[in-house]
Amino acid sequence: MTMRNSTVRAVNRLTGRWAEAAVAPGGRTGTVLTAAGLWPLLALLADGAAGPARTELSAALGIPADRASAASRELLTALGRVPGLQAAVGLWSDGGLPLDPGWSARLPEGARGTLTGDPAVDGRALDRWASERTGGLIERMPVQLTEDTRLVLASALAMRVRWLRPFRDWPSVIDDGPWSCTSVVRLLRSTSLLHRVRVAETPAGPVTVLEVVGGGGVDVHLVLGEPEAVAGRVLAGGIAAVTRSVPSTDGFSLPWGTAGPGLDVRREAAYRPEPRLHIDTVAFSVEAEHDLMDHAGLFGLETAASRVPSGHFPGISGDPLLIGSGSQAAMARFHARGFEAAAVTAFGLAGAGIAPRPRYRIRAVDLRFDRPFGFLAVQRSSRLVLAAGWVGEPLPATPEREKSQEEKEAEEAAAWAEEDRDDTTLRGVFRVGPGSRRPGRGPRSGER
Repeated sequence: MTMRNSTVRAVNRLTGRWAEAAVAPGGRTGTVLTAAGLWPLLALLADGAAGPARTELSAALGIPADRASAASRELLTALGRVPGLQAAVGLWSDGGLPLDPGWSARLPEGARGTLTGDPAVDGRALDRWASERTGGLIERMPVQLTEDTRLVLASALAMRVRWLRPFRDWPSVIDDGPWSCTSVVRLLRSTSLLHRVRVAETPAGPVTVLEVVGGGGVDVHLVLGEPEAVAGRVLAGGIAAVTRSVPSTDGFSLPWGTAGPGLDVRREAAYRPEPRLHIDTVAFSVEAEHDLMDHAGLFGLETAASRVPSGHFPGISGDPLLIGSGSQAAMARFHARGFEAAAVTAFGLAGAGIAPRPRYRIRAVDLRFDRPFGFLAVQRSSRLVLAAGWVGEPLPATPEREKSQEEKEAEEAAAWAEEDRDDTTLRGVFRVGPGSRRPGRGPRSGER
């Protein structure tokens, strides 16, 4: 995916500011958001705005308004080329609204439609578009239609990621902490690739970040802070870490003992010389709808929503226009085999038997996500954050037959055999170990 670094940085900055403002301080309420779906719409609005509204939108975007339309098209085109990711823009206007030809010509390719003026009829058409563009992940267009609505500008973003190596999953009960006595779907995995986990020092304190590698160039990063840290600041700190705005230390170089939130580094007896990272997390599903006008200042929309005779968007239409509403509906699911996320944004406007004694003493890293944590979906090469969210509650386990100890041990032995094969393959590709670097991933902490 090719796009300007300035555009990636601008979108990621908006993601960080929005995440810090949108996540509840206590972290017990889940949410999900995507500035990558909102930013292109703000850019198109900035391109057609004038006066203070244009200035505010440009400041929120982080780039000059006269570059906004081109950057929006570039971003959406690049997103559309990512395997497993769909991106689209739609515009609907009433038949009597004259659109500026120059502004219309600069719009990204996408749906063009006409509003009938009947909110019920128009609502059904917009809902169909939202569902089709997200593969059914979002079924409703989050826009407030009234008889006064003259234009709807919307974007849809949907991704489906499959892990290169699935987790093992089974029902379990968490013993302590804020999720104590909660029945959950535990996701477990072990690997020798210790660079998958990192600890960064952020304004929110130490933050642990786990990278879960997906196919198609999109990875998901799980973010855990200290129990008392403010959730939104933890998520913003995670964004800074995965976009390399702050330095971090990987699992090969972390000190012994408690090395970060949820993270312990210890010595472990083993039959093979490779180190191990043991991952213990939970499946989750979150949904959220954001009224963008609740944070109008953050998005540069305060002036654009005020009523003045001349309107704020002469570059869109000769008729006066203002922002009547703005919302985003978003969802995310994390499970044993992959991750799905979507957003629609709219403006109106082990073995058995006797084993030999272990020969090695290895470095073992234990990582548990057993309390509220954040997550980020990141395009690997550009470091663009596609979605960000917070898990307030894990996905509850569905009642099913409890597996016997023999079945669990058989599954564990099979999984270890598979992971050993996968680790061998990945080491041949990535050269892992102290001081190693993965191709195309930039400098490790301390090499900058």
